[in-house]
Amino acid sequence: MPSYSDVQKAVRVEKVRLWFGWVAGNIIMAIIANATKNVAVVSVLTQVLLVVVFIALTVALFRMTGALNRKAAAARREVLGEDYPG
Repeated sequence: MPSYSDVQKAVRVEKVRLWFGWVAGNIIMAIIANATKNVAVVSVLTQVLLVVVFIALTVALFRMTGALNRKAAAARREVLGEDYPG
């Protein structure tokens, strides 16, 4: 059974990875949208795709962060006891 500290460190690392993936995905989509800005039809499609990908990545990011927070809270309750107000 991992200790609470180990779980907290793992959660922190996973959150950094999630945020890095979110930033990298959005930067890649922005680069693609910028590269196609001079092509009329493709530009519109990439801009729509940029918005869709941004929304999808943001929803995934917050859902996964919430799951990690629940995991950390469960580990905190396990280590500190059920009476801990957190």
